[in-house]
Amino acid sequence: MKLIVAIIQPHKLEEVKGALEAVNVNLMTVSNVLGQGRQKGYTEVYRGMREAGGLLRKVRLDIAVNEDFVEKTIQAIVKGAHTGETGDGKIFVLDLQECVRIGTGERGSAAIG
Repeated sequence: MKLIVAIIQPHKLEEVKGALEAVNVNLMTVSNVLGQGRQKGYTEVYRGMREAGGLLRKVRLDIAVNEDFVEKTIQAIVKGAHTGETGDGKIFVLDLQECVRIGTGERGSAAIG
């Protein structure tokens, strides 16, 4: 079992969801987050002085998948999120020790699907 964490541009969320649904990945948690990568945030002019802005708005997807779905999930996220510009995002793949479905008590791979 793996936990896939993707940080993407907010305007690409619907395309990523569509690409994930096309490969039968339908379960995800979506959060609005702030972050800074190679884009280095943004700059603003305040009272005639240029100041470093702050963190950029991003969307975080947390997706728990069984081993068979790892590569399909990564490819779908890349397909939906890619613009070719700096700041498209990142994908992290983490080992998932355990998963428990609260309603039924199912554990492991059965609890993911």
